[in-house]
Amino acid sequence: MKILKSTPKNDNFHMPAEFEPHYGCIMIWPERSDSWQYGGYAARKAFVEIACAISQSESVTVCASFAQYNNARQLLPSHIRVVEMSSDDAWARDVAPTFVINDWGKLRGINWAFNAWGGLVDGLYFPWDKDNAMANKLCDLYQADVYDASDFVLEGGAIHVDGCGTAMVTKNCLLSKGRNPQMTQAQIEKKLYQYLNVSKVLWLPCGIYNDETNEHIDNICAFVKPGHVVLAWTDNQDDPQYDMCLQCFNYLQEQTDVLGNPIKVHKLPLPEPVYISDNECEGLDNMNFMPTRTPNERLAASYVNFYIANDAIIMPGFSNPKCDDSLNLSYKKSDREAKKILENLFPTRKIIQVYTRDILIGGGNIHCITQQIPMFE
Repeated sequence: MKILKSTPKNDNFHMPAEFEPHYGCIMIWPERSDSWQYGGYAARKAFVEIACAISQSESVTVCASFAQYNNARQLLPSHIRVVEMSSDDAWARDVAPTFVINDWGKLRGINWAFNAWGGLVDGLYFPWDKDNAMANKLCDLYQADVYDASDFVLEGGAIHVDGCGTAMVTKNCLLSKGRNPQMTQAQIEKKLYQYLNVSKVLWLPCGIYNDETNEHIDNICAFVKPGHVVLAWTDNQDDPQYDMCLQCFNYLQEQTDVLGNPIKVHKLPLPEPVYISDNECEGLDNMNFMPTRTPNERLAASYVNFYIANDAIIMPGFSNPKCDDSLNLSYKKSDREAKKILENLFPTRKIIQVYTRDILIGGGNIHCITQQIPMFE
C-alpha cells in the first residue's frame, strides 16, 4: 500500500455510485457498551442478519476486536470473512475508506480524518484514534493505495454521489463547527471536487431531526439512479421534521445534476417518531459519568438509511415482530409503504427489510454500519 499525496481527480479516479456493481462490503462487529444496550447481543443479531443478506450477492468482511473475534466468527456463516482489527465503535460507513476507481477498474481508497462527528466541539466519544486508523488498515487489507486526506474531517455518511459527477451533502453537517471550521463552503466544495472527482455538489439545508451526526445526508436523501433521489418525508406539519423535509424538497425542486437534468424527487415516508424507552436506556453504560441516551429521547429513524447491494436493497424496519400494540401497527403500515416504494424504484433488486431498532439505539442504521467496495480488477 502506498500513501498518495495527489488527488483522485488529478489521477482520473472517481467515487462510483452505490447502485453500481460492488466487489464487497465492510462491516464492524458491535461491542461498545455505551452504544449497544445489554451487551450488544440484540444488535449483533441484526448485524448478522444484515451481513447475511448482503452476502447473497457480494462478499462481506467483518472487522472484530481481539476480544470479540471468536464470538463474531461463531455467529457469522463461514462464507463471511472475519478479520481482527481494532476500532472504537461499529460505524463502518464513517471510518472505513471511501473507495474510488478509474476507467480500468483499479481500486484506491481515501483516508479522511475522523473525529467522532465533531471532535471536542460536539463529538460523540473520545478517544477516536482506533477508528481514525481504520481507513489505512483496510486499504492495506485490500492492497489498495490510499489518498491522504487526513487534514480534512469527513465521514462516509456525509456524502452521496450519482457516479456521473454530482454529489450531495447537508449544510448542517459539513459546515458544523466540529469538523472543518477553518474552511468556507466554497473551500469544502473544492475539496470534494478533488477527492470525489465530481463537478457539482448539492447542498441540502438539513437532515433528520435529532440526528447526532449533525444530520448526515445518508439519513435524509439518497441517489437511486442518476437524476433521481429518495427523500425522507412526513406530512405531519406539527412534527419539527416537516419543515426540515420541506426545505430539502423545495431546494431539490430547483436543482439539476451536473448534466443539467432536473432532480426527480421520490418521497419516502418516515415512520412515526421512534423514542427510546427507560428499559433500553438502563441497558447502556455511561460514558465519562454521563448517559449516552435519556428516556423518551427521539431517535433519528429513517427508511432512507438503506444499503444498495448488487442484487438487493437491505432496508430498515421499525415494527417489532413480537409486539402488537397500536403504535407497532402504525410501524408495520409504514414499513410496508416504504418497502413498496423501494420495490418500484429498484425493480431488479430484492427488497429485504430487517428490524433494526437495536441498531438505531446505537445511533444509526443499515447504511451507517456498511461501506461498499466497488467492483475492481
